[in-house]
Order: sequence, then C-alpha cells, then structure tokens
Amino acid sequence: MAMITASDFEAWLQGYGKAWESRDAAAAARLFSEDSEYYWTPLDPPQRGRAGVTAAWEGAVSQQQDVRFRFEVLAVNGAKGIASWRADFLRLPARVRVRIEGVLTADFAEPGQCRTFREWWHAVESP
Repeated sequence: MAMITASDFEAWLQGYGKAWESRDAAAAARLFSEDSEYYWTPLDPPQRGRAGVTAAWEGAVSQQQDVRFRFEVLAVNGAKGIASWRADFLRLPARVRVRIEGVLTADFAEPGQCRTFREWWHAVESP
C-alpha cells in the first residue's frame, strides 16, 4: 500500500464527486485499482474491480439527476483516508429528492488508485 497525503485524498474525493455529479461511471471506475473492492454498504458483498464499479455505478447514476456532492476529509494515515460526505439528487423516474449523508474509508494501492472502499450512509427522501 502507498502513502497518501491529505492533498492526494482531497484530489481523489474531488474526482469521485465530479464523476458522481456528471454521472460518469467510467470516470468513477478509473479512480479504483484493477483489483479493487468497493463496499457500498457494510454488509453487502463488494463490487470487484473496475468492471464491478462501472456496472454498479451505471445502475445507480442512471436513476439520478442534478447530483450535488460535498465532502470533508476527517483523517489521512498511511494509505488510508477517512471522510464524511453528503450527496443530494433527484431519484428518477419518480423525481423524488434524496439526501444521503455518510462516512467513507478509502485504502490506496497508490495515490489516485483506491484498492478498498467502504462506506456507511443513511438516506432520506422528500417529494
């Protein structure tokens, strides 16, 4: 595992947010190593590799519109970053407003390439 800096992690999170806001699954997948594990929730099996990330993201972002993503870096230690985050979007086709807030950890194979991603989150919806 590589050592990352707070700046490395912030740049990665900015790329993650840009990929989500533009609903670009391929851009999201490029942020992960070929052998990555992406845990969307703590109890579900991970999406594996870039192909798994791409497929999961394509399914999710195709149902979202007007995505807005924000984050705060909480800690960086060695190869791991921890951040809190928030996303707001319209869920399609019902056009329901969704707000998600959560915490994520990202372990990096090298700067810019996340190997293990885990997130814990909660969502609320409103008309």
